[in-house]
Amino acid sequence: MEFCGVDDSLEQMYQEVILQAARDLHGKKHFEGADETGAAETADLLSADLLSADPSNESNKALQAFLASASSHAAHEYCSAGQSRQFNPTCGDVATVYVALSESEEKCDQNGGDENMRLESVAWDGQGCSISQASLSIMYDLVNGQKISDVMNTYSLFRKLMESRGEGLDDEADEDVLDEAVVFQGVSRYPMRIKCALLGWESMKAAIGQALASHQTSQQTSALRDSKDSEKTENKNSGEKV
Repeated sequence: MEFCGVDDSLEQMYQEVILQAARDLHGKKHFEGADETGAAETADLLSADLLSADPSNESNKALQAFLASASSHAAHEYCSAGQSRQFNPTCGDVATVYVALSESEEKCDQNGGDENMRLESVAWDGQGCSISQASLSIMYDLVNGQKISDVMNTYSLFRKLMESRGEGLDDEADEDVLDEAVVFQGVSRYPMRIKCALLGWESMKAAIGQALASHQTSQQTSALRDSKDSEKTENKNSGEKV
């Protein structure tokens, strides 16, 4: 790896951090049933829907395994879960990110909004070059257990870094948010490498987006059901009075 736009000593340090992160992977887990064909695909499932999921669906099995693994140390009850699998045909990198979302409160609430959602647990699986693997590992450290609003802010800053063409970020506060992820500054000089660094982040974003959509659908369905139950009760009470 050769990074333009940074001095030699900083370039060497960045390379060492990336290589170390690629050797000591954080958040990587392989779940039984995970698709290993290398084809690009995305899927999302409500955790509430898992029991009724088709057991022959391999992605369902992997997500079930992820939730079973994550639930043992969950701080809050899950509202929804999702997964997204992304494939970079240019160099063969593949990444699957699993997410479980919860409300910031002890229990999921019909009136809760996305701003109250938290990335309760995240895990990833995949293979590829040292840049893609290190990026996923560092991403895990930055976002696991964080509020969704903070997670998406971190995602936006990392993408901004990748669009900087080696110049980095102007705001030191933004660099502080990215923490070790700033080591990918030099990577942003090379379009093909940018795809490697962003692969896991895009997979995480897609998985979160799908899980949030599923959570919203679940809320709407529940509200509609409650409304119908209330209407039935009112009609019954009216009939009894007559």
